[in-house]
Amino acid sequence: MAAPIAMRKLLSWMLLVWIAAMPPLLPADTVVEEIIARINNQIVTRAEYLRSKESLKQEAQQQDPANAAKIVEERDKDVLRDLIDQQLLLEKGKDLGITADTEVIKRLDEMRKEMHMDSMEDLEKAATSQGISYEDFRQNLKNQIITQQVISKEVGSRMNVSKEELQQFYDEHKSQMERPEQIRLSELLISTEKKDDKKDKNAPVDEAQQLAAAQAKTDDLLAQIRKGGAFDEIAKKNSDGPTAAQGGDLGYFKRGTLAKELEDKTFAMKTGEVSDVIRTKQGFVVLKVTQHQQAGIPPLGEIEPKVQDAIYMQKLQPALRAYLLKLREEAYIDIKSGYVDTGASPNQTKPIETTAKDAGAKELKKKKKKFGII
Repeated sequence: MAAPIAMRKLLSWMLLVWIAAMPPLLPADTVVEEIIARINNQIVTRAEYLRSKESLKQEAQQQDPANAAKIVEERDKDVLRDLIDQQLLLEKGKDLGITADTEVIKRLDEMRKEMHMDSMEDLEKAATSQGISYEDFRQNLKNQIITQQVISKEVGSRMNVSKEELQQFYDEHKSQMERPEQIRLSELLISTEKKDDKKDKNAPVDEAQQLAAAQAKTDDLLAQIRKGGAFDEIAKKNSDGPTAAQGGDLGYFKRGTLAKELEDKTFAMKTGEVSDVIRTKQGFVVLKVTQHQQAGIPPLGEIEPKVQDAIYMQKLQPALRAYLLKLREEAYIDIKSGYVDTGASPNQTKPIETTAKDAGAKELKKKKKKFGII
């Protein structure tokens, strides 16, 4: 039996993250552990560098197959920079006492639930069956979480978005914020289709009785909802629809995407309203409009959190690069000839030793001693 779509997607993502931990297929005469960069007391090997290049190709192919070559061409020059960035952030995380152990367990458990697995052992077996080293994947996930937490603590927490910036961004991007009318629906479906009764497949079915029972059940559930019952909880427990596990959530619909009868009913409803019982081919359904978004440009107050996020992301990259420049200036970094760190700071101490009188050489020796390199 084919794996569920969610599982296949998740395992594909796991495989992509794990690539960095796998040795690439190299010629027999390649020196696998050739060191191309030293960052304090950590190293980057040529093998790691080549793995990251391969990971970049895989990621670009998955994200945008049509433009994968262009993406790789643009980002390939920064592969070593990103590896150095990661080492600097991981070391900073260690200095800050960030372990990420609890968050790793939480993230892995979320994956387990998404893949509808009973235990973490099942998740590990699923990874292994795809040729993925579970321990390597777990370590890569941990590294990602640590770097994210360092960035959030050291960079993100120091960025502020003023009211003036919010208004200016909103005014400058209004044309991009225009949206069509759409609604978000949830369903509660009581099916009238004949169920496969394994105990007695040949038992006669009274269709009229089955139909009446389904309608009575739907009427009763609708009454519970209108008395204050939580729609999503009632849907989880009773709905025969494929969305039951999600509390009946069907997602968003624009005009023209629903059957005319359903569109007329639901687009006339306000957010939070629940329909009467509707007869469909599948059975009896109750629909709830969980959100009714009007066409046009929304007021700033309605979308302020999204505007804040957009400004935050706009500010984050330059702020992060400035922070990483500072970390570089405080570190000992030695790059092998022929390789380039595109994130290097002009104020870094160059790893070139001349005479004891040379200030740069003295500073370099201090850093080497600090990090146990000499």
